[in-house]
Formats: sequence, C-alpha cells, structure tokens
Amino acid sequence: MNENLTILMAEDDDGHARLVEERFESVGVKNAIVRFRDGAEAWEYLNGPELKNGREYLLLLDIRMPGLDGVEVLRRIKSDARLKTIPVIMLTTTDDPKEVETCYALGCNSYLTKPVEFKKFSEVIKRLGLFLMVVRVNKVK
Repeated sequence: MNENLTILMAEDDDGHARLVEERFESVGVKNAIVRFRDGAEAWEYLNGPELKNGREYLLLLDIRMPGLDGVEVLRRIKSDARLKTIPVIMLTTTDDPKEVETCYALGCNSYLTKPVEFKKFSEVIKRLGLFLMVVRVNKVK
C-alpha cells in the first residue's frame, strides 16, 4: 500500500462519499481522503497551497455536480502542466457513451459507472479500493 498517496474525491452526494470511504476502509485502504462537495472546491484545492510538490494524488471525480462539473474539472487538470499527471477516475451514474468518450479523450484514466443498486455500487467501490492498494502514481511536481 502506498502511504504517500492522497485520494481526492469530488462527490456532491453525501451517501456516495460515505460509502466510498467505508468500502475503502473495509478492504484496507488507509490513505487520507480529502473530499470536495463540488468541482469548484476540488479545483480550488488543486490550485492552492494544500497541494504539495513531491506528493502523490489520485482524484475520484463525479461528473454531475452543481456549479463546476467533473468534465470541466478534468479538462482543466489535463491541460495544466503541473496537474496533468494526477490520475483521474471518473466515478459517476452517467453511462452516456458520448460522455464516456469525452472523458477518455480529455485524459481520464478510468471511467466507472455507479450502479443504482446499493450492493452493486458497494462492490464496484470495493474493487476500486483493491485496485488502489496496488496502483503506482506519479508525484506532483
């Protein structure tokens, strides 16, 4: 497990955010999780003093959020020289093929659709947590 990895999560739904945190914990993911309630909060953090050089970050990014949506946050991250190496996993209820294609074209690393059914959603998050235990991430420069 990479203790230097900070998981950033932009998720406006409190229940979904809580489930992600609980499922990660249940599979042994003990990394710090910083949650944002919308895209604007996430973007502010990514451009603020809290984002440290030499640290590793991974962003779980919802698409449908009030204000600044996830697609625009992704667009900004991948066009920023300092931020573009941060892996971005889209985690959303939207499975529109055009939106999936847009996110991959903009540079997302993975696109996971949140199943509506609780048990299925819980399993998707569990698998994501297991993946995060072995993934290698670049440091922010």
